[in-house]
Amino acid sequence: MDGWKIAGNVKAVLSSEVKTSPIGLGFEKLDRGVFDPEKAYDKVAELGVKWIRIQSGWARTETEKGIYHWEWLDSIIDNLLRRGLQPWVCLCYGNGLYDAAAAKVFGAAGCPPIHTQEQREAWHNYVRTLTARYRGKVQWYEVWNEPDGSWCWKHGVSGTEYGEFVKATAAAVRAGDPDAKVIGGSTCLEGLGWINDVLATGAGNVMDALTYHAYATDETGVFERVDSLRRICRAYNPAIQLIQGETGAQSRSDGQGALRGAAWTPERQAKFLARHMISDLFQNILFASYFSCVDMAEALFGRVGDTASYQDYGYFGVLGAEFDENGVASGTYRPKPSYRTLQVIASIFREEFSREEFPVFFASRGSARLLRNEDPVRELLRKCFRKPNGSCAVAYWVPKELLTTSYEGTITVETALVDGTPRLIDILDGTVYEIPAKNIEENGRGVRIFKNIPLKDSPLLLTFGDFAEMES
Repeated sequence: MDGWKIAGNVKAVLSSEVKTSPIGLGFEKLDRGVFDPEKAYDKVAELGVKWIRIQSGWARTETEKGIYHWEWLDSIIDNLLRRGLQPWVCLCYGNGLYDAAAAKVFGAAGCPPIHTQEQREAWHNYVRTLTARYRGKVQWYEVWNEPDGSWCWKHGVSGTEYGEFVKATAAAVRAGDPDAKVIGGSTCLEGLGWINDVLATGAGNVMDALTYHAYATDETGVFERVDSLRRICRAYNPAIQLIQGETGAQSRSDGQGALRGAAWTPERQAKFLARHMISDLFQNILFASYFSCVDMAEALFGRVGDTASYQDYGYFGVLGAEFDENGVASGTYRPKPSYRTLQVIASIFREEFSREEFPVFFASRGSARLLRNEDPVRELLRKCFRKPNGSCAVAYWVPKELLTTSYEGTITVETALVDGTPRLIDILDGTVYEIPAKNIEENGRGVRIFKNIPLKDSPLLLTFGDFAEMES
């Protein structure tokens, strides 16, 4: 924004100051102890996010048959709640006490307790006791993690098998807490075959929500996927809500896990976060969660007794870390550029707002930067929002390929019958700009034309009135 005056910056808010929000963050893998939560609690709360996904850790909790050790999970849940963060719990994984195969896997990841009556009864008792213990503290419980992937349903993926598991687990959840909400799915792969098999078992009748995971560089594909998931859920149970349970990108190219091997950088990670989380806000979902809070081991293929097998580090965190000899995230957890991006989104899109269109028109005319008769409007992603104080905003960007392209241009924006001081916010870093008078034309009849307004491959927010809380 060359020559544009900075009006201020989006104010960071603490999670304890936020009553409602659709923005969440992953706090997973503490069932396997791969990072130190004490180093992360305050920094996560300073993001202003609300929803925190944690994993329940059956194998860590029940180390002797019928005896539960809750201290570790009590500490996590209480620390999150104390800081205004709302935990939601992914119920997982298996337990080597009841399954010889699970005993060989680090954290018993991907070993569902469905093969014997003893396993099924032990799982039911564990889940029932857990939900009774956290009644009034945790409301939402997710059944397993990514069961449509062979890494998390290791004996062979089956939607029918998982659907029956959802029904049995939902019964255990509500035996402990009749008011609890049950989440099914946690699906990471595209297509409808697996989820249709799940819902055909009747699992949809016991589900309050379905989670999906979205690891793709192109956020535009998520819109069709969400629409298809919404349609199939409505066919079985119209009351099912949708939750984006995981999306994320690495901040360096040598990490393991989803999207590995690509030319990731800290800047590209921040752009990915902004584009995907704002795209989630375009859709009518309950909330969206970014993965993850800190760099950590992937740890899905680890073997018990073989420390090296689960030192497969991912770099998805908004906080960076080093790793010790045991593969645990160590050192001082340092904010990356993506940390500030998430903080900005959480600050702006909190409390009450609506996806409500107002008269706005984008055009490519009048830009000296368009040297090849380019028309970015054809690609533009945009959505309008309103707040009860009368303010409104339109988020927009061009979804160029993140890993090979860096895009900046300008665009003309017309608005009609929209009041309030116009400002432009860069979602990546929260800088708030005044729009120079030379870039604004008014016709005196309610239409304003904003000429040569910046256009990027990351979201910008054109606001009118006090849409975002600002500090100098």
